[in-house]
Amino acid sequence: MFAVTILGNNSALPMHDRNPTSQLLTMDDQAFLIDCGEGTQVQMNRFKIRRSRINNIFISHLHGDHYFGLFGLLNSLSLISRTEDLHLYAPPALENILLEVFRVADTKLSYRLHFHPLEQEGQIWEGPKATVTAFRVFHRIDCWGFLFREKEKQRKVDIEKSREYGVPASFYTKLKEGSHYTRQDGTVVQNDWVTKAAPHARSYAYCADTLFEPSICQVVQGVDLLYHESTYLDDQVEKAKARFHSTASQAAAIAKQAGVKKLLLGHFSSKYTELLPFLEEACAVFPDTEVSVEGTTYLV
Repeated sequence: MFAVTILGNNSALPMHDRNPTSQLLTMDDQAFLIDCGEGTQVQMNRFKIRRSRINNIFISHLHGDHYFGLFGLLNSLSLISRTEDLHLYAPPALENILLEVFRVADTKLSYRLHFHPLEQEGQIWEGPKATVTAFRVFHRIDCWGFLFREKEKQRKVDIEKSREYGVPASFYTKLKEGSHYTRQDGTVVQNDWVTKAAPHARSYAYCADTLFEPSICQVVQGVDLLYHESTYLDDQVEKAKARFHSTASQAAAIAKQAGVKKLLLGHFSSKYTELLPFLEEACAVFPDTEVSVEGTTYLV
């Protein structure tokens, strides 16, 4: 399964039964935590998410609503006697903040915490089936977005067709890679005669706090699911710009220009009690939009 579960969809203040930003991304057997606002652990308990599944945490920037829940989570993992290594990807300054918190509290973790400072754009994680890339977004302080992408999959061999065309089993690996097969009589068996196209390699992009910046489209071009912050509605566009945030319709404009398949809105200002207007404004620009709902899992 490739899906994202929303743990928090609000901005700085927990309000209206909405919590600060946090998401859990699941890619088959991998679970990634994206940002860790206040209350993230409570939300994990509420939605029955196992902390032990998380081996990689990504923090977009050092505004409290995106990382104040991290201290408690790291401590809790130690209290439940975690032994597996944990990898944390975050702005460099967070390392000293964590070390100071642990020093003052005399905290000794039961597991090894690997800190990976985010200092330049590019690939920051790679697994057998997927990669994670960090890219800059445009906020008041250094802030990062994250692109999760499946690796291209191999073609699937049609065993019956392969036998029919006289392709030996020893050549199946090359068929999966896209090679043609040449028989002894010189006949070339075209790859697509004996294989089926690989499943589409899916992708998810997380655009953390950012003002409206069309250059982001180059990075998130064609992704299957785009999460883009939408702190304000359009009547607050000047406030959004001044505070380095985006409106719902601006998020939709990014989605449209980037040719993404689906847009997910989040990071709503606490001044709004109802979220339907966000959906209406965004859908007027990009119809395939949803407003993120806490506890809901969205398939990529």
